[in-house]
Amino acid sequence: MSVLQITNLSKSFREKQVLRDISLKVDSGEVIAVIGPSGSGKTTLLRCAAMLETADGGSIELNDIEFFQNGVYGGKSLLKQARRQCGMVFQNFNLFPHMSVLDNIIDAPVHVAGISRDVAVAEAMNLLRKMDLADCAEFYPCELSGGQQQRVAIARALALHPEILFFDEPTSALDPELTKGVLRVIRQLAEEKMTMVIVTHEMDFAEMVADRIVFMADGIVVEEGPADKLINNPSNERTRAFISGMKAEF
Repeated sequence: MSVLQITNLSKSFREKQVLRDISLKVDSGEVIAVIGPSGSGKTTLLRCAAMLETADGGSIELNDIEFFQNGVYGGKSLLKQARRQCGMVFQNFNLFPHMSVLDNIIDAPVHVAGISRDVAVAEAMNLLRKMDLADCAEFYPCELSGGQQQRVAIARALALHPEILFFDEPTSALDPELTKGVLRVIRQLAEEKMTMVIVTHEMDFAEMVADRIVFMADGIVVEEGPADKLINNPSNERTRAFISGMKAEF
């Protein structure tokens, strides 16, 4: 079953076209890694899919409900329904600095979803245990390492029980040692068949965790295919050059 269906999506910022006729399908339980050079449109694609950015043309469906078509979005209730199905994890965490870890996680369930505080706290503690952060519930973000903050951000995104989880370079702000804990959590979610789209520069991780990899450049999908095949035997010369350069860099 398809969770996300993007068809002929386009997006421009002023005179610069960032997305050009992008089409992408994500099935339930599937993990898609999106790779490509800086400026290729990867983050914009994620933000449009999660309704954090307004697309210009094309269509976007979540669970067969079309909330965007030909530059027109559905009504407020439809958009609210669609947004509840999406979780987003940013590269710079975006935690509320004035709130404790626990309050960061329960804020949306209590104030957006209308869940009782007691239920939200119980679910948040379960998520923190899953992230190996149960003893950090009363800490503030400034008291945590970057890797811990990113795991809190993942817990916060999961707290609304999204149908699909988007990651925008989740380890780019972390050093290699802190990266391991975040990648372990994402790998665990993949094993649990969480539907995910992950923008990443970690080639080894993308090959390990993704079912498919999408390579983007200049606002288009240049090539996509099974993770192992695309990393080790890409068919497009542009893809080969990018992956070769990334492997040499690391």
